[in-house]
Amino acid sequence: MTMVFNKFCTEELTIKDIQNAMENEDLTSKELVIYYLDRIAKFDQDEPNLNSVLEINPDAIFIAEALDQERKRKGTRGPLHGIPVFLKDNIDTCDFMHTSAGTLALENNIASKDAFLVEKLRNAGAVILGKTNMTELANGMSTEMWAGYSSRGGQVLNPYGNLELFVGGSSSGSAVAVAANFTVLSVGTETDASILSPAIQNSVVGIKPTVGLISRRGIIPFTYSQDTAGPFARTVTDATILLNALTGLDRFDPATFKSKGKIEEDYSIHLDSDGLKGAKIGVFNNASSDFLNSDEYDDKLFNDSVDLISSLGAICKDIEIPSVHRDWKWGVTLYELKHSLNNYLSKLPSNVPVHSITELIEFNKGLEEKTLKYGQNKLEQRESFPNTLRNPEYLVAKIEDLYYSQEQGIDLALKKYDLDAILFPSYVGSTICAKAGYPSIAIPAGYMKNGKPFGITFAGTEFSEGTLIKLAYAFEQATKHRQSPVLLYPNP
Repeated sequence: MTMVFNKFCTEELTIKDIQNAMENEDLTSKELVIYYLDRIAKFDQDEPNLNSVLEINPDAIFIAEALDQERKRKGTRGPLHGIPVFLKDNIDTCDFMHTSAGTLALENNIASKDAFLVEKLRNAGAVILGKTNMTELANGMSTEMWAGYSSRGGQVLNPYGNLELFVGGSSSGSAVAVAANFTVLSVGTETDASILSPAIQNSVVGIKPTVGLISRRGIIPFTYSQDTAGPFARTVTDATILLNALTGLDRFDPATFKSKGKIEEDYSIHLDSDGLKGAKIGVFNNASSDFLNSDEYDDKLFNDSVDLISSLGAICKDIEIPSVHRDWKWGVTLYELKHSLNNYLSKLPSNVPVHSITELIEFNKGLEEKTLKYGQNKLEQRESFPNTLRNPEYLVAKIEDLYYSQEQGIDLALKKYDLDAILFPSYVGSTICAKAGYPSIAIPAGYMKNGKPFGITFAGTEFSEGTLIKLAYAFEQATKHRQSPVLLYPNP
């Protein structure tokens, strides 16, 4: 017998669509959650399906029912009331789900507290639908590991080409779940390109905010300096609504202290379809030859994007940012992973089998067939590093990263060329923005001849999210590039 779902439940639903339907009693949050669970069952489980969802929240339907009742009794909490959201598997939830960062060693790890951002989502009325698959340890395991692979979850696949197309950085599961219409929204994390890359590869919107705009507390870390969570959505509007819910000062995360007075109450005020009119955009055309000759780049699609941006009233200037191509030192990510991951593991309860990187390495060796498909040379490299963050190589790298990415990088270009923002093809600017801790927003910009998604990234100085949202929204409204993927392998 074929199950019949609420006729309103279709692909590409937006928050506005859903809230209007719920207010008119044409849809409930429970019906929406069930619809997405059915799509996940049909299209996500078992390769060669997409494999984007790692774990489902067993309470999701109960939570949705409670929010439906609350809507009838008291009204809504806001735009996220009853809206399903997935979380990357490195974000702590104090419920029946596990937080493992894709590792088998942490497959039974249940956090003692919600991450700060999870508290905010619950308070906003979101339904935490589950956890998404990710590159294991946010690509901290092995230089050979494929993006989107984890020992616990297997390989995430691209909905626009499944086995053939690159799926993007470590938040790939979060991006794919949104792209394939398994949820309305999801949350990923980025150290360098882990939001921007999968957003581009899977034709969704991804916002990598200023480090400190969203609390890092309760996220299995990769670095202290560069890590941040951020939203995925199918539209700039929905990504902006999710961003509103995630931001806030956290007295237990010093990175958020500098955002006091700079967090905007409502970033949706920047959703202006004329937002490109008069905007001064620096166009970065000087990507490496390796990138320009790769299947990541489409010259026509990028030039078409620039032409359209100009036609919408923006002043576009070709710019140079020499530090983009500098020989960056990687001391920050090398040393901070050892320190931060060891700190996280050391606080886990005694029933968890690992409490240090050394123990994690040994655990993986004991289950080699399951855990070491691609090895663990990145973990082994870091094991011998000091645990004090006082090494000269680290300190010099940290200082140089900030100097060449901020003063001699993004900020210099914005001032020199008198710009509001910088436009990069694909996610070319991810590293300089990551090292600066500065925001970027990735947005669909068409499809290549083989069907592979292409995108562009707007980037700016710290706390310029409002400006970037305005530019991205105007581009999106003028182009409407995003197309829903055709999912190929339905389960019976």
